[in-house]
Amino acid sequence: METLELLIRNTSEVLTVEGSPQEPAERALTPHPHACVGVRRGKIWYVGSESALPPGAVGPSTRVLDAHGQFVGPGFVDPHTHAVFAGERAAEFDLRCQGATYLQIAQAGGGIANTVRATRFASEEDLIRLALPRLQLMLEYGITTAEVKSGYGLTLQDELKMLRVVQRLSTLQPVELIPTLMCAHAVPEEYREWRESYLDLCIQEILPAVAEQGLARFCDVFVEQGAFTHAEARRLLLAARKRGLQVRLHVDQLSASGGAELAAELGAASADHLEQVSDAGIQALAAAGVSAVLVPTATLFLRVRPYAPGRKLRDAGVNVALGTNLNPGSAMSENLPLALGLACLENGLTAAEAYWAATRGAALALGLSSEGRIAVGDPANLVIFSCSNYRHLPYHLGINHARIVIKGGHVVVEQEKALCA
Repeated sequence: METLELLIRNTSEVLTVEGSPQEPAERALTPHPHACVGVRRGKIWYVGSESALPPGAVGPSTRVLDAHGQFVGPGFVDPHTHAVFAGERAAEFDLRCQGATYLQIAQAGGGIANTVRATRFASEEDLIRLALPRLQLMLEYGITTAEVKSGYGLTLQDELKMLRVVQRLSTLQPVELIPTLMCAHAVPEEYREWRESYLDLCIQEILPAVAEQGLARFCDVFVEQGAFTHAEARRLLLAARKRGLQVRLHVDQLSASGGAELAAELGAASADHLEQVSDAGIQALAAAGVSAVLVPTATLFLRVRPYAPGRKLRDAGVNVALGTNLNPGSAMSENLPLALGLACLENGLTAAEAYWAATRGAALALGLSSEGRIAVGDPANLVIFSCSNYRHLPYHLGINHARIVIKGGHVVVEQEKALCA
């Protein structure tokens, strides 16, 4: 028989995460105590007892990785990032530490507009050079798939430039990238007095060009004071759906606007942020089957309250996902383990629910059927951690415990780490 290319053995457990969001999370993680994982042709071929491996499965060419009694899980899926951008906004961070709010900074010409100016000036090669280290750090944290949005171009030329960069980055490094068009991230400065004209540009020029060139899977809109209204979001997203793009929304972040209800009305793939979501909005998301993407690192970074009500969302039956929201203004961090800890401490999730949200829950929010889990026949995207139990990840706050990261059956990260309890 054809031998395995890779075998992971001597684990404390393998979390295959093959359950559903409606199950208790500990059961949904589907742990396999002391199991091994066999990989062939870049895909999962075997999960189970090492003693039950078929004869001949392990040969001289099989690479054997010893987990040293630590646990193995699927590669993390980050369902919400703005990882492609130019410039930095450390001065704005300092202003917030002195008491300025996100909206005050934006009204003074900072915020998203600041990054737009830098990103428009940057070439594709500049943006690739800047993004590669971010993606490498994400990979080292165990993220093997990530969504990446445009939204710092806000012209036809620059939105296409950003999405081409995402497409090129997919071929230059291991993290699988899921592209999202977000031309409705902010109204650009040159259109402040002509909002309707900018929306026309998005619908009549940017959206058709992106769809025709196959540059995005989703279309996203920021619905918030100073950004876009319900009516504007509805108009753009219905046009996007006609062009074959799926719908996502940034909603209920800084103010309670009924954004979750809008996401439910539109049958969105996800409603993201949700710090100010209402009880009616939670019920609407549950009834419509819309995933909730929580980004607690942004809540921390912006020094705002409350955190999104993860406990209420889970209890209502909403699929909860967890992302970094990596971006230069409101969450300058690739640290998904920090988001795991914050999800438990501030969003009200258990350790099992947070782990689900960063793996299978995130994959479901992106419509990825074979990511965020370990199942025979699926791509072998795996992480060997330096701890024996997933509960250690949020508990040892913000620490990277990913020891070995495997993408498509290939070892792409090996990090020397002390083994933790």
